[in-house]
Amino acid sequence: MPERVIMSEGEIRRALVRIAHEAVEANGGCEDMVLIGIHTRGVPLAERIAAVIEGFEKVSIPVGALEIGPHRDDIPLLAARPVARPNHIPTEITGKNIVLVDDVLFTGRSIRAALDAIVDMGRPRRIFLAVLIDRGHRELPIKANFVGKNIPSYRYERIQLRLRETDGKDEVVIVDPAKAGTLKAQN
Repeated sequence: MPERVIMSEGEIRRALVRIAHEAVEANGGCEDMVLIGIHTRGVPLAERIAAVIEGFEKVSIPVGALEIGPHRDDIPLLAARPVARPNHIPTEITGKNIVLVDDVLFTGRSIRAALDAIVDMGRPRRIFLAVLIDRGHRELPIKANFVGKNIPSYRYERIQLRLRETDGKDEVVIVDPAKAGTLKAQN
C-alpha cells in the first residue's frame, strides 16, 4: 500500500480543538493573540483554530498568512521553486503573542524561515508554534508548543495533509515514495 490514512477528518478536528484550548491557556486568554499560518496549509489551519477559539471564548482572533519563500535556506536544493504568495498580516505584531501555525514539522527549516520573516515585520512579545503533525527528524533545535499528533516516520516517507479548502477533503496520509513508484511503474 503506497499511501495510508493516519488521521481522519474527526481526528484532525479534535486535534485543532485541543490546540486552540492549549494556545488560549498558554497565552493567558485571548488578549494580544494573533494566529499566523504558513502558506499553504498552515493558513486554513490557523483560520480553523481561530474559529474554534471564537466558538468558546466569543472573541475574534486576527489571522494572518505568511510567505516564507524569501527566507528559506534550501531554495537551491529544491527541484521546483516555491510559488511566492503575499504576506497578509492583519495587525501590527510588535508586542503581540503570535501563534505560528504549520501543518507538518519535519526538519525545522520552514519554521526557522518563518521566524526570520516574522522578526522582519516587528518584535512580538512571544512566538508559540502550533503544528498539526510532528514527525521528528529535526535538523535545527526547534520544538512545537502545541502538537496535534506525533507521528514517527522514516525520513524517506512523506506525510501529506489534505484539507477541504485546498484538496477537497480532510485527512493526513503517509506515503512511501518507493512503493508509490513501484505501483505507478506496474500500471
